[in-house]
Order: sequence, then C-alpha cells, then structure tokens
Amino acid sequence: MEKDLPARPNLDHLRRQAKALLSTLEAREPEAVSTILKYLPAARGMTAEQVLGTRFRLADAQSAIARKYGFGSWPHLARHVEQLRALEGTWAFARLEVDDGTIPQSSLEASRLLIDGDRFRTESPEATYEGVFNVNVETMPHEIDIEFVAGPETGNWNYGIFRLDGDQLDICLDMNGKPRPTEFCTSPGSGHANETLKRTSDSRPEDVTGGIASAGQPSPSARECVGFEFVECPTLTALQGEWTAVKIVRDGQELPQMMLRTGLRTARNNEVTISIGGQKMIHALIRLDESTDPMHVDYYNLDGACKGAVQHGVLKWIGGEACFCMAGPDQPRPADFTCPSGSERTFSQWRPKR
Repeated sequence: MEKDLPARPNLDHLRRQAKALLSTLEAREPEAVSTILKYLPAARGMTAEQVLGTRFRLADAQSAIARKYGFGSWPHLARHVEQLRALEGTWAFARLEVDDGTIPQSSLEASRLLIDGDRFRTESPEATYEGVFNVNVETMPHEIDIEFVAGPETGNWNYGIFRLDGDQLDICLDMNGKPRPTEFCTSPGSGHANETLKRTSDSRPEDVTGGIASAGQPSPSARECVGFEFVECPTLTALQGEWTAVKIVRDGQELPQMMLRTGLRTARNNEVTISIGGQKMIHALIRLDESTDPMHVDYYNLDGACKGAVQHGVLKWIGGEACFCMAGPDQPRPADFTCPSGSERTFSQWRPKR
C-alpha cells in the first residue's frame, strides 16, 4: 500500500489543494501543467499547449491530486482519509489473543492505543510504541500496514487486517513481518495477534507524533554507560546465545503458557534482547558481580520506555536454567527471587534453545 499522503491527512486540505491546482493551471503556471500531464489520465498524450487550451473541471484536478498521492481516484482517496478520521481517538484493549491463547484481562487494563490521523502511540506497562500506519479500504477485510518508528520495535513492520464498527475496532496482525492474516483469528505458532479494542474517547489525542526514528541516532555515550563495558567472565559466557522462556512472572502475574512459548532471550557479549510474541520487551547492557550470593545482575536499558534507566536484580542457576529476579527501573535490588503483587519485580527462568 504505497501512499504518499501528508501527515494526518485532512480531506478539506486536500480539496483546497485541488482548487489551488485548478487556479494555478488557469494562471498557466508550468508546475500545474506538469502535474496535469503526469497524473490526469484524460491528459495523457497531450502537449503542454493542449493542456493550457483545455478547460478542466474541479473533478479533473481532484483526480490528479488523488493519483499524485497514489490512489486510483478521488473517491478512493476520500474513503481512505475518512476511514483514518473514523479511527481517531483513544482505545482500550478489551481482548487480546496471541497464537490461539487469550491474554488475561487484568494484563490489558493498563494499556491503550491512541490514534491521530495516520500516527499512533501504544502505551503499556512494558513499553511505549510509536509509529505510522496506512490502510487500504478497497479490500475486504480492510488492510492495515504498521511501521514502528520509536520504541522497542523501531524499524519493524506489522501487516494485518481490521474492521471498524462504531466504537469497536478489531485488528489481526502478523507480528513477524510475514504475509498478513486473512481472518480475525489465531492458531498455535501462527505469530498472529488478534485484538479487540473499545473506544474510550473520540477526541483527537494530544502529543501523538508517531515518534522520531532512532535510525542514525547515536548510541548511548560511554559516560551514560559507564560501568557497563563488556568484561568477560564465566557466567556471561554461559549466558551467550538464544534461550527459551520456562517461566515469567511480573508483579505477581504469571505469563500464560501460550505467551510463554513465544519468549526468547538473546545475548551477545554483554548485550541482551528479550522478546515476547515477536515484540521486543528488553534491550539492555548487562553487568554481573560474581562475588555475591545470590549473584548481582544489572541492566542498562537501551530502548523503550525505560531507556537510560538501570534495573537491579539477582541471578541463580537451577541446573542448566538461568533464573533472574529484576526490580523495576531505579528500584532497590531484590534480596530473593519472589515476585509478589505490587513489588514491580519480574522473575524469569530460561533454558538454552535447542
């Protein structure tokens, strides 16, 4: 769905563009003539003089504007923009199904989706995601392409389908960049997420910019990461590679089995990435103190809502499985591996991926 609309497209603004095109064409401006020749099918094969000698209507100018932005006709462009406006507002997650498993409602209550034009921000306790999206309302079901601009998924794309019925929005996405789903359902191992959202406000949300691309931005400076330089040690060596989740508990809530099996921990030197359901949850530099019992472990967060914050934790081994208990950002280090409700701690247990 390659479109080139301005940010937060507005139909009145696009109508004014078409009127301005018609006016500048009547004023015989070369740029207007070039636009008509390039984008209006009725002008195909004409010379510039023939364009200037033809009395075009507003509908012709609208058609040229629509094609300039990648649409087959003005009605297609209008439906597209009207759908974007209809999606605007603040949305609460009423239901989330991943790989044929339903996420407990209690895990969704603190999350929301904010949409302003073709910009969005998803807020959750784990992370904030920002980006832009494009829709195709000429297909059934309608299609949606999502580009993550800021947050843990920066640079990634999700492709999906959606349907809007008043204040209910259903979205089914593939989270791994594969071909988009064709139905509003998931299955084991599909990598699909099926979301049902309820609109809580139809007002235009504030400060939804779609994020600022992190590509090309400098990495954290040595001063910011002081103490998190790579220092080889036996435990760090043992933690290298890919690990699958055995158990994850956050603030007293255990991650359901259907989500747990999508957990992946990847470590290279002292850089670790943790993803659930294909979405990056943690990207951090790790620091270990092997002289303590239990062993101390610290994360310096490189991405996401906790970027720049340090998390303190403890590490132990159960057989060949690594167990971590991490405090919330800038919270005191846990003394044990308990994770009661209200503690803001996360317990995770991992085994090497085979």
